[in-house]
Amino acid sequence: MNIIENTDEEILEQAHPMWADLVKYSNEGNYGAFTRNFSASFMKGANEVEMGKQFARSDLAKNLSDDYSYLGMIRRGEHVTVLYKVIHKESKAEWLGRLVLGYEKDKVKIFGATLF
Repeated sequence: MNIIENTDEEILEQAHPMWADLVKYSNEGNYGAFTRNFSASFMKGANEVEMGKQFARSDLAKNLSDDYSYLGMIRRGEHVTVLYKVIHKESKAEWLGRLVLGYEKDKVKIFGATLF
């Protein structure tokens, strides 16, 4: 199975709820729930201690508005990158959110998630 063969609508049906969960659990500092849809390879690369520190220290990670906007999608190889405009709750600063999705054992999983 290759996610890039799915329609935009099929991908967004998966992406939007996953992004909403990332925003919610980041704001709550709930590391376990935040990582629940991560692929095995992404989990291996994620340093649990560093991610925990990021949750504890990052003002951005705790103040993401749920008023984000879908910007577009890029297909490459066996993954699709879904882009969002994300707003800081307090400062109203805008950030670029990146969600990389693909299949792992016939399930859509997160292979990358970043704010720029």
